[in-house]
Amino acid sequence: MVEKNAEYGRWPSLYDPLFEPLRTLGHRVADWLKPASAASSNDDVYTISMELPGVSESDVDLSVHNGSLVIRGEKKTESEQKGDTWYFSERQYGAFSRSFQLPEDADGGKAQASMKDGVLEVTVPRLVLEEKNKSQKIAISKF
Repeated sequence: MVEKNAEYGRWPSLYDPLFEPLRTLGHRVADWLKPASAASSNDDVYTISMELPGVSESDVDLSVHNGSLVIRGEKKTESEQKGDTWYFSERQYGAFSRSFQLPEDADGGKAQASMKDGVLEVTVPRLVLEEKNKSQKIAISKF
């Protein structure tokens, strides 16, 4: 049996019911900061669009691994303005990663990506599946 002490030194335990909502706060903030994305499909391709304003193409890495499309990147922006009596500087940095499980009929090896006006669009073609009821002659081999 493990004792849960509400006071460890002078700080309350993270297991205290009062602090329970804070335990998952990091995950909720990370979900909120993820780039917005949309996925769709038609008869030929799967399409994933992701909003990446201020992110250059060279800062985005796309890969297909074990049936998942992984999009990673980093946003780096700096702004500096000076006046006679004032100075303003702003920096934004942040890494992101999104993973999309591809369906079984997606051909991840032929995925293509393009980026325009801060929107990344990834297209993954569908595999051409042979018709199940297609008739085919089978040759008999002699031993």
